Amino acid sequence: MHSRPALWTAFLGVHAWLAVVGVVMIPQRAFWDLDLYRYWMWQGVYTDQWPVLDTSSVYPAGALVPMLMAGIGGLGYGAGYAIAWCVMITGLDAAALGVLLRRPRGTDGGWWWTAFLLLLGPIAMGRLDAVLVPITLVALLWALDRPAVAAALLTIGAWIKVAPGALLASVFLAARRPWRDVVAPAAGVSALVVGAVVALGGGDHVASFLLEQDQRGLQIEAPGGTPWLIVALFTRRVSRVLNQEMVTWELHGPGTQGMADTLGMLFFVAIAGAFVLLWWRRETLGHRMWTDAVARGELLLRGAMLLTLATLVFNKVGSPQYMTWLAAPVAAALGLGLPGWRFTARWVLVVAAATQIVFPWFYTEITYGGAGTTAILAARNVLLVVLLVVTVRDLIRRSAPLPATEVADAVRLAQREREVAAPRR
Repeated sequence: MHSRPALWTAFLGVHAWLAVVGVVMIPQRAFWDLDLYRYWMWQGVYTDQWPVLDTSSVYPAGALVPMLMAGIGGLGYGAGYAIAWCVMITGLDAAALGVLLRRPRGTDGGWWWTAFLLLLGPIAMGRLDAVLVPITLVALLWALDRPAVAAALLTIGAWIKVAPGALLASVFLAARRPWRDVVAPAAGVSALVVGAVVALGGGDHVASFLLEQDQRGLQIEAPGGTPWLIVALFTRRVSRVLNQEMVTWELHGPGTQGMADTLGMLFFVAIAGAFVLLWWRRETLGHRMWTDAVARGELLLRGAMLLTLATLVFNKVGSPQYMTWLAAPVAAALGLGLPGWRFTARWVLVVAAATQIVFPWFYTEITYGGAGTTAILAARNVLLVVLLVVTVRDLIRRSAPLPATEVADAVRLAQREREVAAPRR
């Protein structure tokens, strides 16, 4: 069960299955966004109208790189672009798995990640977010001994899609020299990206992805929209409406716009609150931050999980592909052998399975008011809130000294980390 050949076989087999589902079985439902990426790249190549460079874009400038790379499969109609995209994602994930397997319990993390991908379904491969997972996973695995590289990777991820940028706060607090090893590399990468965009004539649109979000309403999958989603089963005062411009389904009715606006503010408050909690825990740990490998790893990865869950729970969008963000902190924690992650790992798998049921298989049941699938989506959103509360609880509880039974594990983990890192020095 824990042999590496078996893991690699399962890992690549799951990727092949996701590609078959997305490319062959239900491309219009699962991989529709890939056709949109293909069209944008076709416009850029053949009409010289590039997102970000010539027009406003919902994605940051770095998103153009993976979108264009998949163009090697062809920019015309057909499955070539989607196949190339799947090969690219499989390669990135395989590289990240190789890094994960160098950690003390890498096979545990690898098996969990394989199960997560299978349960989440084709959405784990057929969206831009799939590019972020391997980048974020490698960044978190390297953050303790290579914080500058981790910060650069997370910043690159943020310039593809914003979410990984929030995790810089966790890396910042876990670093010995945060300004030199985290802030400086992040600023350097951002300067390079902005400079490149300006040089290519896109200075007016480089920040357009931030403004585009204001056009969004309360999306039906968002945790904050759950009460209205349930009420919509019983009254026509709350309706599900397709936002044609953003191609998302939103909730319209009494209070929905107010909730969307509130979540827009609470999002930043939640991120700031998470940072304060992590800073408090870092100060509470004191010298243990630098002598206890488990305590430092917990601050980093439990902090990354907290920030990830905060961006999900307090988000007015809540698209199904956002659930991919949960993979990296859990896989990294399991790979490092950190204690106390069983509950989180188990229930994140449930979140993944519930998400696949909703999208892509029964999404029309949500948009047309199917009670059963709506209940599954509501339960998943409640579970996200529970995971957020549990993560906060674990951060507070684990600020106390480790129990005696865990001290030996901490020492062994620290020794294994030094052994793994030794050949790279």
